[in-house]
Amino acid sequence: MALKYYFDLMSQPSRAVYIFLKANNIKFEAKPVALRKGENFKEEFTKLNPWQRVPVLDDNGFVLTESVAILRYLTSKYNLPEHWYPKNDLQRQARIEEYLHWQHLNTRMQAAMVFRQKLIMPVARQGKIDEAKVNRFKDQLPKIIDQLDKYFLKDGKYIGGNEDISVADLLGVCELTQLYPVFEEEIYMNNKNVKQWMERVRERLNPHFDDGHSITYRTREAYKTLGPKLGAKL
Repeated sequence: MALKYYFDLMSQPSRAVYIFLKANNIKFEAKPVALRKGENFKEEFTKLNPWQRVPVLDDNGFVLTESVAILRYLTSKYNLPEHWYPKNDLQRQARIEEYLHWQHLNTRMQAAMVFRQKLIMPVARQGKIDEAKVNRFKDQLPKIIDQLDKYFLKDGKYIGGNEDISVADLLGVCELTQLYPVFEEEIYMNNKNVKQWMERVRERLNPHFDDGHSITYRTREAYKTLGPKLGAKL
């Protein structure tokens, strides 16, 4: 039986797992969940994931509800190349793990909250953007970009010093690309090293990267003209 993958491509970690599955030619049954329509709150989905969030992986009844766990599981289950998540190089594995733990309160939180405050919340509440809340999270991003540059990317082209991409790179770039639809990409574009890393990851994973981000790119075009009023256009 094929894997069942529940996702919404408006979700950063959903995109990361989607791209990972495609890039590694892992067959799966796509189960889109439209968060904007509240499909994640339906009883059927809640039985699968009580947290009512995506992504979710169902491997013949074995269910995982967290993106990092899903990526680790798939790497081991399909015996994928070492560069994704090293098994035999303890130090590289530890460096990747360091980023995976760090990102939750840094890359993940701050980029997602800027997007949420500039687009999701105004649509949900049919109101104006709360600039104070936007700036609260946006102000943290230059520090995070600097830490990516000077710490996580200090030893090579990818996180952990790997000469090829890892799950950490995939998650990190998907998070920062969330700033693109709301025109905040200058935060990372102004850092040459981080910009080149993001371009490297995109090139390495295309055409799957652009496929996974098609809604992200389309949202930017809608936001350009409609801003927080775009609502049902998403």
